[in-house]
Amino acid sequence: MSSRGCRIILWRHGQTAWNLERRFQGTTDIELTDVGLGQARRAARLLASLKPDAIIASDLQRAAATAAELAAVTGLDVTHDEALRETYAGAWQGLTHDEIIARHGEQYAAWKRGEPVRRGGGELETEVADRAAPVVLRHAEKLPDNGTLVVASHGGTIRTTIGRLLGLEPHHWEGLGGLSNCCWSVLGQGARGWRLLEHNAGTLPEPVLGDDD
Repeated sequence: MSSRGCRIILWRHGQTAWNLERRFQGTTDIELTDVGLGQARRAARLLASLKPDAIIASDLQRAAATAAELAAVTGLDVTHDEALRETYAGAWQGLTHDEIIARHGEQYAAWKRGEPVRRGGGELETEVADRAAPVVLRHAEKLPDNGTLVVASHGGTIRTTIGRLLGLEPHHWEGLGGLSNCCWSVLGQGARGWRLLEHNAGTLPEPVLGDDD
């Protein structure tokens, strides 16, 4: 980590129709709803006030369209990278939560227990981190001191990336709760590496004032 005092903002895309239906999206390319577009515009105005230096995004349209709203208010270009896509989950993709439990109940239960599972014959969570985290770090390393990188991506990919950057064992990644649509998490550089400063935030960061900063 050559640059100091940098921040990474990991921003989940806005709402899609499949989110509302609790349908597993994975790498299926689903667009934002009108509500999702509105969420992205609101969040973009907030995030723009943090004066980001760079924006990277998944190339799936729900994340790309979310990032485009921030690009529009900041004037920054977006770098798209398929390594930031959501977890590929094979046979699970397109199924609702209830359908997954009905058809793949044992696999679902094993995943919830924290076992390394190829959901639907797809990717392991560690494989998602293997592809996404290096891209995030590569762009973070290019930041100026005290710079800010915004990463528009997907809930599962963000969770695995945070887990990897914090050095958590994969079994503990589930301990990071999910992100609401168009909410974000903030990582900052500490003396011993990256630290989770905010998680599932939808408002602007406030300084930590107290004995535990």
